[in-house]
Amino acid sequence: MSEVARKIFVPCEVNGESVTLEAYPMARLLDVLREQLKLTGTKEGCGEGECGACAVEMDGALVNSCLIPVAQAGGAKIRTIEGVGDGGALHAVQEAFLTYGGAQCGICTPGMILAAVNLLARNPYPDDAEIREGLSGNLCRCTGYMKIFESVVEAVRHSGEAEAQSGAGA
Repeated sequence: MSEVARKIFVPCEVNGESVTLEAYPMARLLDVLREQLKLTGTKEGCGEGECGACAVEMDGALVNSCLIPVAQAGGAKIRTIEGVGDGGALHAVQEAFLTYGGAQCGICTPGMILAAVNLLARNPYPDDAEIREGLSGNLCRCTGYMKIFESVVEAVRHSGEAEAQSGAGA
């Protein structure tokens, strides 16, 4: 006799807010974020964890939300692309993507931005090879990657300039 799957309650934090998700245990985190919380910035590209379009941060680690059963999100701190900016202000990486043309069709953009933000949180001044490695889990089908890479380089450069200016005025 098989048991019928029942929805469970999954308390977690999403973009700084405490929420309780109600879903089947094996529902993909991607679907629950998009459908239940209406956080549609997280995109589905491949559904197999290969492209990075669905990337979110979970407890500080970059993960493909299409591979995470919602039951594993219990107690986790999750950040989606909607949680990257600070109130009304864009993150330096988001600004750079707009200024330097890192965003094209938009499918990979949220995952690319989250990958770059996650990299810069761990390493504020990555070299070119570290940037390439930090973005390597994300596929883009339209840019050839140079504008994306250049956007991250510029975000690093501007962050360094801002830090130097704030230190000079102190």
